[in-house]
Amino acid sequence: MTPEFKVDFERGARIGLDEALLCESKTVDQISAIVDAVKAKTGHMLLTRLDQSKYEALRARHSADLEYDPLSRTAILGHPHPTLNTRPVAIVMAGTSDLPVGREAARTLAFAGQPYCEFTDIGVAGLWRLLEKIEDIRLSPVVIVAAGMDAALVSVVGGLVSSPVIALPTSVGYGVALGGVTALHAALASCAPGISVVNIDNGYGAACAALRISRFLSASQASVDRIAYGAAFPTAT
Repeated sequence: MTPEFKVDFERGARIGLDEALLCESKTVDQISAIVDAVKAKTGHMLLTRLDQSKYEALRARHSADLEYDPLSRTAILGHPHPTLNTRPVAIVMAGTSDLPVGREAARTLAFAGQPYCEFTDIGVAGLWRLLEKIEDIRLSPVVIVAAGMDAALVSVVGGLVSSPVIALPTSVGYGVALGGVTALHAALASCAPGISVVNIDNGYGAACAALRISRFLSASQASVDRIAYGAAFPTAT
């Protein structure tokens, strides 16, 4: 029988991001088979959109190997990558209802070894909450902003920080919020220049974008440091 999957084990070497397992549209047997294949090869993987019922079904086979977080619906197989010596990415969440999506981003960063800081429940309905934390947020090399409803927080943060801002629209909101469509459109139409936008509720995608940016910045700084070091201490001839 032809296998139903082929894990991309070379993705990490190719683009710096391991393949993650999206569990939402897969059966428990398919997920279990992929986990077995990964355990035999690398032993670690991030699983996303793994609901509680599927996790419970997997526990008998893999519970000792899976560290599960029900809020974000993510699981980490094996150990995360070693923690990097880089400045933390900021994850700014408008409301408590945005936590599941923001936490998916956080777990993705944690699996990759990227430090992060969470700033929760600081939406524009109480602007003072954001202003209390803005100096801390400004210290981060990349800022993810998770917001639903009108996603006004995206534009406000985009106008207050110089770091790259990644808008993460969420499906939170009543009526014409339309399951995050209004937040997505608001982020895309933001008057704050230079904001990047990922799809609705795509915490994983926002984290991957942040990882690409953070690693590029770290590599660029390392190159600058090497050049500066070489200029200060020229090689003897």
